[in-house]
Amino acid sequence: MNYRSFGRIGWQVSEIGFGAWAIGGSWGAVSEENAMRTLHRALDLGINFFDTADVYGDGRSERLIARLRRERSQPFYVVTKAGRRLDPHIAGGYTPENLTRFIERSLHNLETDALDLVQLHCPPTEVYYRPEVFAALDDLVVAGKIKHYGVSVEKVEEALKAIEYPHVKSVQIIFNIFRHRPAEYFFTRAQQRQIAIIVRVPLASGLLTGKMTPHTTFAPDDHRQFNRQGEAFDVGETFSGVPYEVGLEAVEELRALVPENATMAQLALRWILMFDAISTVIPGAKNPRQVEDNAAAVALPPLSDAQMAIVRDIYNRLIRPHVHQRW
Repeated sequence: MNYRSFGRIGWQVSEIGFGAWAIGGSWGAVSEENAMRTLHRALDLGINFFDTADVYGDGRSERLIARLRRERSQPFYVVTKAGRRLDPHIAGGYTPENLTRFIERSLHNLETDALDLVQLHCPPTEVYYRPEVFAALDDLVVAGKIKHYGVSVEKVEEALKAIEYPHVKSVQIIFNIFRHRPAEYFFTRAQQRQIAIIVRVPLASGLLTGKMTPHTTFAPDDHRQFNRQGEAFDVGETFSGVPYEVGLEAVEELRALVPENATMAQLALRWILMFDAISTVIPGAKNPRQVEDNAAAVALPPLSDAQMAIVRDIYNRLIRPHVHQRW
């Protein structure tokens, strides 16, 4: 495993982290024992960065990671998120009282006295224009309940606004072969301010594994079934907002770039790691084999200029019209 500096916090984090949404819920059933085997395998492979949220399985994901801490002595970083427990999920709900309540619940789930890093969980855009929300997070740092805070965003606009606040340490954002826009301007601004960048949805909800076909089916409790049109949350979280059939067409063109003895998923992860602004990438995994495949991406050679150009061409022709200006 390779490691990168996590912004101005200075943590040395694994280039491939662990996204713990899949073991919590909304991706089909995963038994607790299989989830634990997967988490243990991640640590074995040198992964030391685990991203979760209080709403993943209604706290199940956080509790599984707490169990991992009990069962392993080696240190690792756990970052969680807060805000999506609001119902309705509106900007006015981001009050000091609600944020404190969410943080207290995560502290309980994760069995700790202070959270390593808390991210606002894709709040409405209006929240980024409310300084009092970030002041409430500052108060939670002073109270010793959280060590650092950042944001998880849907849009580049939100990321740029968030990093204007002096104590925002990280931004989690969707960036992958199907979502290029963050690299145009945001990455440069983040580097100037020493902001850590966490990349989520790196495989476009599995589209970029190359394993899906027009006949692939998903379980009713899998967001790739119930959120195709954004019925439950932002549609950009599902297949990166790319129409499924368009994504499949692009994947067929990308196959020619996959190195011998590698997978398309590994190519997709290695493409992300070509960008120095990235601190860590957090693909999900529901079994040990998947986390092994993800971790192996760091061993791939860098993509050539010609390969990077081919990816840009595929994006510009097929994907850009569907996503570029939306997020």
